[in-house]
Amino acid sequence: MLLRDALGTLGPIKGEKKMKRFFVFASVILGIVILDQVTKDYLVYLIAGGVPMTADALDLVPVSYLMAHVTNFFNIVFTWNSGTAFSILRGVGEYAPMFIIVGTGAVVGFLGHYVMRCACRFEQWPIALIIGGALGNLIDRVRFGAVIDFLDFHIGGWHWPAFNVADMFIVCGVGLYLINWYMNKRQCIRQR
Repeated sequence: MLLRDALGTLGPIKGEKKMKRFFVFASVILGIVILDQVTKDYLVYLIAGGVPMTADALDLVPVSYLMAHVTNFFNIVFTWNSGTAFSILRGVGEYAPMFIIVGTGAVVGFLGHYVMRCACRFEQWPIALIIGGALGNLIDRVRFGAVIDFLDFHIGGWHWPAFNVADMFIVCGVGLYLINWYMNKRQCIRQR
């Protein structure tokens, strides 16, 4: 009888548990990236008639488009974002894209390492959402030099900066992380 068989009644061994956690984590991230890229590629297809693997953003679609007026407060638009979330760093200069790509890669690498090595259970799902969203936008930056944003919410003439599916997952991930952190902190204080 193998040691593994003898321990089978105790549940999976630690290595198997980590591997299962990795595959679930990677599947969530991959699902987010695919959903984000499919939505963006569909918009590029509608405008340009095809979806190139790489292209300069402004050569591919040189101007912003109002694609559909959906409701009195929501439009589907097509715009390039050469900055970061909500167009921050948009006008920094020619080195901004490389800085953003390297910075995003470093953050994604750190978060992935953190989740696999020492993250608590409550941290894993929010971080998976953040990584999936960051990778979705990173792919756009590498492919086109800018990120495709297309969801435009507005009240009258005041528009929230356009965003995309990846941005939604990043914001949801950060929000869930903060809520979980707060709830865990309260639980620790109660136990004192």
